[in-house]
Amino acid sequence: MSSPNHELGEKSPSHRPYALNLRQYRFSTLAICLSIAAATTLLVYLPIQWGLVGALPGPNFSVRQEPYHNPFVFDATAKGIVLSRCAEFRATPIPPHAFHLREKSDRYESSTNATLIRNGVIFTGKDNGTDIVRGDILLDKGVIRGLGKISRRVLDSIENLATVDAKGGWVTPGLVDLHTHLGVLSTPILAGAIDFNSAKGPILPYLRTIDGLNTHDAAYELAMAGGVTSAQILPGSSNAIGGQAFMIKLRKPRDRSASSMLIEPPYNLRLPDSDDPGDDAPFRWRYLKQACGENLIGYGNRMDSMWSYRSAYAEALKIKLAQDQYCARAEEGLWDMLDGPLPDDPRWEMLVDVLRGKVKISSHCYEAVDLDAMVRLSNEFQFNIASIHHASEAYLVPSLLKQMWGGVSSVAIFATNHRYKREAFRGSEFAARILADEGIPVVMKSDHPVINSRYLIYEAQQAHYFGLPPGLALAAVTSTPAATAGLSHRIGVLEEGFDADVVLWDSHPLQLGATPRKVWIDGILQIPVPLKSGEENHVQIGRGKEGDKWQQVPDTPNWDLERNLTIAWEGLPPLEGRNTEKTILFTNVKEVWQSSLNGRTARIFAARQNSGRADNSELGSVLVGEGKIICAGYACANVRIDAVTKDLCGGSISPGLMTFGSPIGLEEIASEPSTADGKSYDAFSQDVPRIMGDSGAVVRAMDGLMFGTRNALTAYRSGVTLAISSLARPIYLSGPDAHIISGLSVVFRTGAAHSMQRGAVIQEVAALHVVMGNPYPTSRGVSVSTQIAAIRRLLYGWESTETETGAWFKKAAEGVVPLVIEVDSLDIMANLLRLKLDVEDKIGSRMRMVFSGATEAHLLAKEISDADVGVILNPIRSFPMAWDQRRILPGPPLTNDTALVTLLSHGVVVGLGIRSAWEARNTRFDVKWAALESNGRISDEEAYTLVTDNLVDLLGIRGIGDDMNDLVAFEGGSMFDLASKPIAVISPVRGSVDFF
Repeated sequence: MSSPNHELGEKSPSHRPYALNLRQYRFSTLAICLSIAAATTLLVYLPIQWGLVGALPGPNFSVRQEPYHNPFVFDATAKGIVLSRCAEFRATPIPPHAFHLREKSDRYESSTNATLIRNGVIFTGKDNGTDIVRGDILLDKGVIRGLGKISRRVLDSIENLATVDAKGGWVTPGLVDLHTHLGVLSTPILAGAIDFNSAKGPILPYLRTIDGLNTHDAAYELAMAGGVTSAQILPGSSNAIGGQAFMIKLRKPRDRSASSMLIEPPYNLRLPDSDDPGDDAPFRWRYLKQACGENLIGYGNRMDSMWSYRSAYAEALKIKLAQDQYCARAEEGLWDMLDGPLPDDPRWEMLVDVLRGKVKISSHCYEAVDLDAMVRLSNEFQFNIASIHHASEAYLVPSLLKQMWGGVSSVAIFATNHRYKREAFRGSEFAARILADEGIPVVMKSDHPVINSRYLIYEAQQAHYFGLPPGLALAAVTSTPAATAGLSHRIGVLEEGFDADVVLWDSHPLQLGATPRKVWIDGILQIPVPLKSGEENHVQIGRGKEGDKWQQVPDTPNWDLERNLTIAWEGLPPLEGRNTEKTILFTNVKEVWQSSLNGRTARIFAARQNSGRADNSELGSVLVGEGKIICAGYACANVRIDAVTKDLCGGSISPGLMTFGSPIGLEEIASEPSTADGKSYDAFSQDVPRIMGDSGAVVRAMDGLMFGTRNALTAYRSGVTLAISSLARPIYLSGPDAHIISGLSVVFRTGAAHSMQRGAVIQEVAALHVVMGNPYPTSRGVSVSTQIAAIRRLLYGWESTETETGAWFKKAAEGVVPLVIEVDSLDIMANLLRLKLDVEDKIGSRMRMVFSGATEAHLLAKEISDADVGVILNPIRSFPMAWDQRRILPGPPLTNDTALVTLLSHGVVVGLGIRSAWEARNTRFDVKWAALESNGRISDEEAYTLVTDNLVDLLGIRGIGDDMNDLVAFEGGSMFDLASKPIAVISPVRGSVDFF
């Protein structure tokens, strides 16, 4: 695609002022349609890529050359202004003098009580995350007044002091999310609040996210519930330069304005009622978002993008040189040589500040080719890029990153979210450790709402699990992003004189499921959310996490071999296991799980407790031959047989987990059509070709199934051995491309080589799937009443059973196959329950209906239970992405209950699912997290059924009994431990064992 014409401005003499001339232009009908389509595409690919917008003409700027007919006279005032501006050009962004001696914060709100947090284990964020202090921390007037051992004299001088006993719990700085779209892509997403991308051209340095910051975004409170207190609000990534970013605190200020959320707003922002900073005030950092690669395709290819960069910075350089010459003459007193005002141009002033070293740039770039281009650009124009975001291939080119002009950039990455587009295909879970070993600062980020900012700490936990040292893992969400943003003098670190943004955790922050007990921002308690009456909202937090274990840094597996292979194979190491048919004796086994006679999974062996052992247990052995357990327990070690011995080091063996809800096996790279099944016909939006002979265009996922995809194999290597895949995608993710009749799902083995391999396909047809929901935000779509009317007609049997549609809807109405409905809204689910009763009364049968997604199902728990309808919660941790999902039950620390707990308490059969194929690998951690959020009301055994037995029951899956079920061997712990490592899959079907 060629780049649209985008004029960067006419040349102007360096000594003349730059004037802005915004030429009016008119959108044609086609342009309006493209604009709507662009916004639509933006939301469709939220989890895939941020905003591939169409190529629309932007404002056509030009710079006029106007000769000065009258000499420009400088009086004393004018000279003072010019000299002040010239001095400002040389100012270095640094913290104000004696900043840490301030008595109160600039964000302090009067009547805020002081708080003393006693008996804490304090992670300060200093010294690469290695500095730990045991003691107290005093918060007063929005700043930290004391840390460690605080004298009684200081405490006695504080009025209205509230005391919180940490009871030996961990205290950290508030988390800093360096890459979010909070407020500019607000939740729930509505057409009128999509403010993070502009379609007005590739170079837009004059746009500001503060101008679109929605103060009513529901995600602020959710993020604070995860310990996030500060965030950088970035524009989207469909422009080469998308605009100016801003660092904010997440608490709602007293005046409820967006401007009041800013941390150190730049002085040129001209905030109302702000004090004059004075001539001696230090310069404050500004922030800019850049992007490169795939997302800019709306304005051309990579070559077009880099030219747009170079053209823009060339214009900025002209202005900078003109300003420098002008200032040199002014400072020498040569006023007669100046025939106009100081050269400036509002279009390019931000880029001029970039060239003067006053801007922290966040650059969205993935691949080595893009990283190389950015390094060259930085050296050509001599400016530093503070952080590179996403950076999927950064770990492969560390020496290149070190050539960045002005010093190495921080690298802001996901932990395990990869392969959603070509640029991310080589992304690796080992990237954080590899970069850290090279001395490159690592930041973990959310890209909210791609990942809910509430779970930013989970990104750090996963990075630690895959090898990042604990201090650096915590620093990656506190002090490192704060330093990257130039704000480490006030946030991201706990030290006297710093901002009072503090989190008290219920367990070590790197423990799975770690939850804030309390969160303060500017010394003001935010979590638990105070009731409107002013009282504290009491939510039970941390039950089931008693004991010293939860306060310790979790152990992590050794990934040296895998990390080295990843580097050697440039991010694409072989993922297939090493198959052996030999007899294996697994030693030092702590527990064994297996399906029992009644089809439920339970422990068949658990090590005896023995106080004489270091781990307080007497471990057993498991003998495996021809892919089956021959013996499990204490007697196996005495069996005389020729076997290969493998030490599990206190590990376990259990049936593999199941994943549901993602297109795993139906795509390799989510946004690359050539690597996926492709687009199928939707009878609600287009005519179905006659060749199909089926009005509803019902298709089978089995026919598009692909084996050996990297998402399937990483899931397999993580203990997820079975997958249920369909073409069903919720409307809020699919938009106008949503398929209301989504066809038939398939059950297959994630580790199989192809569909003809024995046992590869468990069940060709599992269930019939449909999708229902309110219309997509940027298009009218199909009404809910139309959706239900059509499904009612099909279930009543008005479609011929000689067609696929008629035959399968008849089977669904008669209960032969489950009818899985992708739905989130309480009201739609209620109407579907009524429809179920009507159909059953008409047909005289019992339908097997299952709600998938079901974000608001907790509001209808009793009715769902009474109707014998099952629920697959998807995603596991609810989030109000769309209007249909706005009434979530978020769980601790915001509510005592979760949707899962509520549904289970009413006797509903519940399974758990995921949305994206990359998430399948994290299933065991997700289900453990769900159990931990229940505050001890869900046992490990019950949690296990949520991703095994319950899914089997809900979907009517057959043929996976004891003689067909794969078993997974974990080294160093149980399936649910963040410290354990899957090392083998035992396959009864193939009669062998795959070692990883």
